[in-house]
Amino acid sequence: MGVGGTKVLVDPQLPGRHRRALHENLHTPDRRRRKRLTVFIAAATIAVIITAAVTAFSMRHPAQAGHSAPSHHNSSTTSGSYIGLYAHGAPYSYAPVREFTAATGVRPNVVVYYSGWNEPFQVGFAKTVANDGALLLVQINPTRTSVAAIAAGRYDGYLSAYAKSIRSYHHPVILSFGHEMNGFWYSWGYRHTSPAVFVAAWRHIVNLFRAEKTRNVTWLWTINTIHKKTGVPSPGPWWPGNSYVNWVGIDGYFTNSSAVFASVFGPTIVYVRTLTDHPILITETSATPAASQPTKIADLFAGLNLYRLLGFVWFDSIDKVDWRLTSPAAIAALRRGVERYEGAAR
Repeated sequence: MGVGGTKVLVDPQLPGRHRRALHENLHTPDRRRRKRLTVFIAAATIAVIITAAVTAFSMRHPAQAGHSAPSHHNSSTTSGSYIGLYAHGAPYSYAPVREFTAATGVRPNVVVYYSGWNEPFQVGFAKTVANDGALLLVQINPTRTSVAAIAAGRYDGYLSAYAKSIRSYHHPVILSFGHEMNGFWYSWGYRHTSPAVFVAAWRHIVNLFRAEKTRNVTWLWTINTIHKKTGVPSPGPWWPGNSYVNWVGIDGYFTNSSAVFASVFGPTIVYVRTLTDHPILITETSATPAASQPTKIADLFAGLNLYRLLGFVWFDSIDKVDWRLTSPAAIAALRRGVERYEGAAR
């Protein structure tokens, strides 16, 4: 069973199996009452602590003097701006995105795909995303690759071509490198590649894109939710610095009935606010049907509003666990949440 709402906690080997296939094999695609009361009290306490910490950080760091973010396309940074989707099959087909919209009535304005190393920028898919009125988010990962070699410039030819392709696309692109690096399940992450090497590679990539004058990129630093008991540490050692990041992404999941937004995401949000005041986007989230998807979806929207986040990306796929929306009640909960969320953002 999951503990703390991090997807990896369902099975410590889960990300290593499914995610590796996703990124590297690129062509495959009444005790209950007492328990609820205890969870509610704990969540409320965490929420108060988090709100105080976020407020205190904002007062201490109103402008992050001496640091500036890299230039990027002026995408909205208003809280509640984004409802995103990863649907299994992207970027080889846009059909799953359309099927999701047809089934839920929700049209995402951010569409995600995962890219292995040496895979070119998927221009055709990107154009379809733009024509559908959405932003493209690419999670590009250094699969089967030395991160130190990236930092040393051995892949500059590939990266220059990638930067030029995005520049020629003209539409904004949200770009992340080596997501969930504070987790232990990827070769570029914790226990496999040193944080210093990761940071050097990140900065090298951003500097190269700057040299290519590719300005239509929003740089997204994507981390996993902290869970030290199972080996997911605080992400500070991997932080590239304010001048190399525009947004922060956080991946986290509702894995059981006791998981709530404050416990799943709260501690990580508090920690991120000790590093930066950059906007935060929930870059992967979902809930298992066993965790009560309708309840968790309502809690997700409440949490986004409480912490004034940019929005979220729903992970609508099977990752050993079936994370897809599967019931009319869950779909209705998503639709209600989106309607209220978008209305509040206007």
